[in-house]
Amino acid sequence: MSKTYQVTAKRWAHGWELHIDGVGVTQSHGLHDAERMVRDYIELDLGAHAFDVVIKPEVDRKVDAEIRAARKATLEAAEAVEAAARRSREVARELKEAGLSGRDIAVVLGVSAQRVSQLLAPATREVVEALGSPPKVPVATRPRVSKEGLPSALRPRVGSR
Repeated sequence: MSKTYQVTAKRWAHGWELHIDGVGVTQSHGLHDAERMVRDYIELDLGAHAFDVVIKPEVDRKVDAEIRAARKATLEAAEAVEAAARRSREVARELKEAGLSGRDIAVVLGVSAQRVSQLLAPATREVVEALGSPPKVPVATRPRVSKEGLPSALRPRVGSR
């Protein structure tokens, strides 16, 4: 298990101060490059190479509270959508088991026939959990694809015979 470094990012006149718990402080111009700066600092200072970084930006108390409230509301909405989808799948299966056709289920649920097909199909999360997550392919080993959608090995070479 790799170590996780907690970083508090505090706004200042020239960008962000990055306070790395138990390590030190570095800076970045923007939050977009904060993780890279923290990683560089930790690698140079500690010689560590395999670790995780969690950056928590702090703006000011009022805005920070609003940010937390917005994130909480977004998470709750996502959970509600997932619960509604799970419930719809369960009801669609029950209706199918009761002998209703896909079109009848669509009318009962007030959705399209295509949506009923999706609801009756195995849930994506269930399939992924059953099969395990697909292996990650490093970017360097992925074939390069041209604008025409052909891997570089299959593209015609211009100017050569």
